[in-house]
Amino acid sequence: MKKLAITACMVLLASVGAFAQFNLGVKAGLNYTTIKAQNNEFDESGVLGYQLGVWSRFGNTFYLQPELYLGTKGSKFKFSTGAGTVEEKQKFTTLDVPILLGTKFGTNKANIRIMAGPSFQFNLDENSSAFKQATDADFYRYKDFVTNAQVGAGVDIGSLSVDLRYETSLQDINKNDGQKQNLLHLSLGFKLL
Repeated sequence: MKKLAITACMVLLASVGAFAQFNLGVKAGLNYTTIKAQNNEFDESGVLGYQLGVWSRFGNTFYLQPELYLGTKGSKFKFSTGAGTVEEKQKFTTLDVPILLGTKFGTNKANIRIMAGPSFQFNLDENSSAFKQATDADFYRYKDFVTNAQVGAGVDIGSLSVDLRYETSLQDINKNDGQKQNLLHLSLGFKLL
């Protein structure tokens, strides 16, 4: 037991050393979202949204990058009703918290990065008329919390950073209909520290 505790302490100290470098920055960007239904009951197309927030980075060659940003996501739906074809837009305002692990190649002034990890999405506001005509609108209600996964790459040049990421939901985003969201994020960041 004593050896296990000593080994755990050594691993913890090595981890702290690996993540000793710290950066803090702001970011803004665009995302393109689509929501897909598993049963293909409607046709969907993407919606352009935004993201705005802060990021931090702990480490050098290998790093941990937690972020916090406000954004919009959604999709356009086209589906048939008894009265004909209806086209509506679904849009969310979200608070996203990605926690990414990554590695970078190059120097601190100019490098290429790759990263991946979970992203936790809190739906703050739902601006939708998409399913208001449904007989049971609650059937289509979206969850307040969704777990997503992100993978991407980025470039740092001086204090500027550009990231391109793909995000997909790891669970259904609504309560009953088997819908999942997919996003492409493109953001520009500025390193403050």
